[in-house]
Amino acid sequence: SGSILLYLAERFNAFLPADKRTETLNWLFWQMGSAPYVGGGFGHFYQYANVKNKYAIDRFTMETKRQLDVLNRQLEHNKYMVGDEYTIADIAIYPWYGWLVLGQGYGDAATFLNVEEDYPHVIRWAKMIEARPAVQRGSIVNKFWGDNEDAQLLERHSADDFQKTTAPQP
Repeated sequence: SGSILLYLAERFNAFLPADKRTETLNWLFWQMGSAPYVGGGFGHFYQYANVKNKYAIDRFTMETKRQLDVLNRQLEHNKYMVGDEYTIADIAIYPWYGWLVLGQGYGDAATFLNVEEDYPHVIRWAKMIEARPAVQRGSIVNKFWGDNEDAQLLERHSADDFQKTTAPQP
């Protein structure tokens, strides 16, 4: 959650640059309020609902596209959400929006949302974050789905647990 990220950033003096604190927190809190529309709204009605409701799919698709456009405009002139530094805003936003534009969730949602044509800056940002070694390690923790069992680490209690999987180690 945002409060945990904020606590850890302040506790360890990391991922929250002093000169970009307000802007970082603005984007962190933007994610806290916006992401439920992606997962609980779009993701549910597009991928998981037993009964397909055109109105609900259309409504949450338009909101998801609006949010992706907000991100795309911000990332057009920024390497990361608030400039050249990776922050807790990026950490919070990536799992929801990066995962979506990289086609890693909700079936064919990335194609349905036309992300390749409409959100190139979000895709660039997501690929850059996905390539980070810590993100690669973190993406397999508590993962229990998918065909590649080597990319799953069902429990993590210490750094040594990463050696128990045959997943590529960054």
